[in-house]
Amino acid sequence: MAQGEQQHHCIDYIEFSVKDMNESKRFYSSVVGWEFNEYGPDYAGIKKSGGGEVGGLCVSSNIVSGGPLIVLYSQTLDKTLAAVKELGGKISKDIFAFPGGRRFQFVDPSGNELAVWSDK
Repeated sequence: MAQGEQQHHCIDYIEFSVKDMNESKRFYSSVVGWEFNEYGPDYAGIKKSGGGEVGGLCVSSNIVSGGPLIVLYSQTLDKTLAAVKELGGKISKDIFAFPGGRRFQFVDPSGNELAVWSDK
């Protein structure tokens, strides 16, 4: 697929509401290596490797938990879990096995819940 072409009905962009932009960028860049495009104090785009963006962080005073669960992949699940804990995330479900591998769930410093899985 050529750059700029979108797949019909595929998830194209995920936006996270966050309480503190600097804290959230620090957390996600340290835990999962995300880089950001800066759009002012209240918005940062999550850079996609190869160009473009896959999502963004938007400052909001109204953080709603629940809803769809974003699941990230990690080649080093135990190291990712340790980084989440070290950088202020809260583990909501410790590592458990499932038919495709192992995963855990965490709540970021703003209150968003995500999961991380590995096939190893």
